[in-house]
Amino acid sequence: MTLAPLHPDAPDLDPGQMLSQGQTQFFIPATASLAERRPRTLKHDDSFAVFDHSGDAIAGPGSPEGLYHRDTRHLSHLYLTVNGLRPILLSSAVRDDNMILTCDLTNPDFFGEDGRVEVGHDLIHLRRTRFLWRGAVYERITVRNFDTDIRTVDVDIGFAADFADLFEIRGMTRLRRGVTRDPDVARAEVRLAYLGRDDRERCTHIQFDPAPDTLSPTNARFRVSVPAGERCTLFMRVCCDRAEAAPSLSFEFLKSLREVMQHAKQAQARGASIRSSNALFNEVSRRSFSDIVMLSTETDYGPYPYAGIPWFSTVFGRDAIITALEMLWLDPALARGVLGYLAAHQATRFDPVADAEPGKILHEVRRGEMAELGEVPFRHYYGSIDSTPLFIMLAGAYLERTGDIDFLRGILSQVEAALRWVDEHGDRDGDGFVEYGRLTDQGLQNQGWKDSHDSVFHADGAIARGPIALAEVQAYVYGAWQGAAALFDAAGDALRATGYRARATDLRQRFDDAFFDAALGTYVLALDGDKRPCRVRASNAGHVLYTGLALEKRVETVVATLMAPTSFSGWGVRTVASTEARYNPMSYHNGSIWPHDNALIAAGFSRYGFRREAARIFEGLFAAATYVDLMRLPELFCGFPRRRSQGPTFYPVACSPQAWSAATPLSLLQSCLGLGFDVAAREICLHDPIMPSFLQQLTVRSLQIGTASVDIGFDRMDDKVVVRPLGRSGAARIVTMS
Repeated sequence: MTLAPLHPDAPDLDPGQMLSQGQTQFFIPATASLAERRPRTLKHDDSFAVFDHSGDAIAGPGSPEGLYHRDTRHLSHLYLTVNGLRPILLSSAVRDDNMILTCDLTNPDFFGEDGRVEVGHDLIHLRRTRFLWRGAVYERITVRNFDTDIRTVDVDIGFAADFADLFEIRGMTRLRRGVTRDPDVARAEVRLAYLGRDDRERCTHIQFDPAPDTLSPTNARFRVSVPAGERCTLFMRVCCDRAEAAPSLSFEFLKSLREVMQHAKQAQARGASIRSSNALFNEVSRRSFSDIVMLSTETDYGPYPYAGIPWFSTVFGRDAIITALEMLWLDPALARGVLGYLAAHQATRFDPVADAEPGKILHEVRRGEMAELGEVPFRHYYGSIDSTPLFIMLAGAYLERTGDIDFLRGILSQVEAALRWVDEHGDRDGDGFVEYGRLTDQGLQNQGWKDSHDSVFHADGAIARGPIALAEVQAYVYGAWQGAAALFDAAGDALRATGYRARATDLRQRFDDAFFDAALGTYVLALDGDKRPCRVRASNAGHVLYTGLALEKRVETVVATLMAPTSFSGWGVRTVASTEARYNPMSYHNGSIWPHDNALIAAGFSRYGFRREAARIFEGLFAAATYVDLMRLPELFCGFPRRRSQGPTFYPVACSPQAWSAATPLSLLQSCLGLGFDVAAREICLHDPIMPSFLQQLTVRSLQIGTASVDIGFDRMDDKVVVRPLGRSGAARIVTMS
C-alpha cells in the first residue's frame, strides 16, 4: 500500500496545535451525557445515524445526533411537529436485529383561538418507522385518527445539513471551512450541498412522497386530513452523496426494507447461535449478535467490525482484531475479513505524519474533509503499538480455529512483514521489549489501548516518559510469536517455527524478571523510557494471563489482586485499582470499567483454570447489562463499587454500541465453558466447564469445526455442568476434560 501525501491545501500548524489534535483523537468533551439523551442508532456500511428517542435529530453543543456518511454529518437537524407542537413520546425502540427504529407518538392538546382545547391529547397517533440502507435513511410516517370526527393537521418536518466533519462535532475548531452551496428546491425534493476545501462536493438529497403542500430549503409541510378511524402515510428518503429517481417512495421503502431484512437474516445465520433458560440473558446475547452484525461493514475482504457509534464508526485495527478474537469461536468469518483488510492496508514505507513504518498494521482510517486535508493525522494512521502483534496473534488463532492454511498462505508475506516490524521498529532500544513513541508531535501520545494522555504513570502519579513498554504489549508479542510458530509449522517451515517458539519461551522469563512486582502482587503497568517500572496495579496484568505469558507460579497472586475489592468493583475489574494515585472511577482509563478489558481478563483466568473467577466477572457484567437501555453493554462505565438494588454509573460520552463491548458476553461464555477446538482431530474441547449462577441451561447450535457442525446442550447441576450432544452434521466429536 502507498500512503497518499497530505492535501496541498493543508494548513500550516504550530506544534501546540498538532499536539492538541493528537490528543483530540480520544479526548471527547463531555458537554452532554449520551446516556441521558437515550440515543437511537442505526448503521449500514459506511453510514450511521443517531436520533433522539422521538426520532428527531437536534444538533447542538455535545450532541452527535444526525446522519453521517464517511465521517461527515449529512443531516444535522430533523424535527417533526404537528400543528406546530412536538408530539408526545409514547415509546421508541430499535428492533432486536437493529435494523428498524420505531417511534410511537401522539398529539398534545390542540387549543383554539379562544384558548379552549379544540382537540384533546392522545387522539392522533403517529408512528415513525425508519431504517438505514446503502447510504440513505428511509422513513414512513403513519398518521392515524382515533377521534370520532375527521381531523386536519399540519405535519411539519424541519431539516438542515451542516456537513460538519466528525472531528468538528467532537470539539475541534477549524480556522477555515469550505463553501455551502445554495439549496436546490423542487416540487418534492431538496438538494443541500457543500464544497469542501478538499475540492470534494458532499450533498444531501431529501425526497418526499406525496409532495408536501409547501417545501422550503429548511421545512416540508403536509396538510393532512384523516377521517375518523382512518390513517394516511407519508414517506421520506434522505440520501448521502447520491440522488436517485424515486417515482414511488412507498415502493422504494418496501423494496429496501425487504433487502434490509434479508441482509440481517443472512448475517445472523453466519455463525453459531445461543439460547438459554434465562430470558434476560437471551436478550443480552441477541443484542450482542445484532450489534456485531450492524457494526460490521462489508469490504472486499469480508465483514469488518467498525469500532463504535458515534465517534468510532470506522476501521480501527486494534478494536477489530480484539472483536474478532472474542467472536472467533462463534463466527470465524469475522476474523478472516479483518485479517484480509488489514493485510491489504499494511504500511509499506515510512511516513512520520501517519506514524507509519514498513510492516506496521493500521490503527485507524478516516475519510472526512479534515483527514483529507491533514488537519488531523488519521487518514491512514498507524499510531498503535499493539495492532501489529495482535494481527499476528489473530492469524495464529484463526489457524487454530479453522485450519484454513490456504487463506493464511495468501497473507503470509504480510505476517512476515509484521514480524519484521516487531524486531526492527517495535523494539526501539534493543532491550528485548516492544516500546512506543510517536514519530511526530501530531501523533497520539499514548499508543496502547489505554491511550488517554494520563493513562501511563508511576506510583506517585507522575506521568511516565517514553519510550514506554506496556505489560500487555509484551504479552501480545508473546502471543504473536506463538501464533507465528503455528503458522510456519502449517506452512512447512519447521526451522522458523522452532525459532519463534524459542523466542517466546525466552520472553517469558525476561518479562517476569522485569515486570513482576511481589510487593504489588501483580505485574507493573509498564516500563518507562529509563526502564523504571510503573508500579501501578492495573487491569493490564489480566492481558498477560490472556496470552499465556505469565509464569504458572505467579498466576494465583495476579488473579487474587485483580479480584480484590480495590480492583473488582462487583460489576467488573477496574482499569486501575482504587489504591492508585490517579484512580478516578469517572475517568476514561484510570478507574473505569471496560467490558472488553474484562473479557480478555476472564479469558486469561480461564486459560490458567480460574474459571470460577471468570464466572464472577461474567455475572457482574451481565447484571450491569440488565440496567442498560436495550440490554447493550457500552464502551465503558464508571468504576464505582456495586451497590445492592442499583445499577452501574454510566460514563457520559461512552459509545454505544461498541464492537468489542458487544462481543464481551459471548467471549465470557466461552471462557466459562473452557471451550476450544482441535481442528486436526475434529474435536470441540470443553475444559472443566462451569456456568454462571444466572444460567441453568444453555444450548449452542450450529457450532462449526471444519466442514462439520454440532449442537450442544449444557445443564448446571449445583457446581457441575452436564454436557449433552444434541446433534451433529459431519464428523466431529465433543470432548470434556477436567
